[in-house]
Amino acid sequence: MTRLYLVDDHQIVREGLRAMLEAKGHQVVGDSADMTQALADLLRLNPQVLLLDLNLGGRSGFELLAEMQRRNLPIRCIVLSMSAQPRDVAEALRLGASAYVLKGSAGIELTNAIEAAAQGRRYLGAEVSALALEVLVHPDRIDPFGKLSPRERQIVNMVIIGQSSSRIGLELHLSPKTVATYRSRLMAKLGVADVTALVRLAIQYRLLDAAAQPGADFDLRQTPPQLALFADKADQELPTDGLAGAA
Repeated sequence: MTRLYLVDDHQIVREGLRAMLEAKGHQVVGDSADMTQALADLLRLNPQVLLLDLNLGGRSGFELLAEMQRRNLPIRCIVLSMSAQPRDVAEALRLGASAYVLKGSAGIELTNAIEAAAQGRRYLGAEVSALALEVLVHPDRIDPFGKLSPRERQIVNMVIIGQSSSRIGLELHLSPKTVATYRSRLMAKLGVADVTALVRLAIQYRLLDAAAQPGADFDLRQTPPQLALFADKADQELPTDGLAGAA
């Protein structure tokens, strides 16, 4: 029996996982859709293994992984995600994940991952192993978003789906000036001059596929001219003094 904790932003997924895992004899000690609550629960409940989704309604599971690494928590983490992007596999492993399982995988993949993680071993299924190998063999093909910090990745995901700086600040409890600074720094790292170029880069590396959320202001079916109009509005919103201060 392994003590597990679940983090996913969909309640039906958490309930389904709980039922399946408990039927296999595991103990699910808790679950959450909120990373702040999840971290508090991890410190209090001390499960053996964490099952973590990466896309958490505008926030990134990489943040929780990074915080666990910073605190040197002994909890093993299995990333359970829809993302088959090599950059996400590489980043998860870099931040200490013991396993990476695609949500479209057979149940035995998750069972094997839990067993391996509980024993202190790494586990990558065949498909994920190929993704990890691609990172090693062709590092030049890995998109530039991998160089961003977890917080920068979180903000870029929110920017490209159309969230304003004020809304980002409210959701992340940051001042507009701080958001502007983050935006300036991440755009400098990516080598883009404005949000129009940022959106185009996100489309090129399929970041929009992972970042889009139901109800977001940004419609993936927009035509290129509409994308440009959205990006122009986002650029105009960014305060000039914030950009200057972040340079």
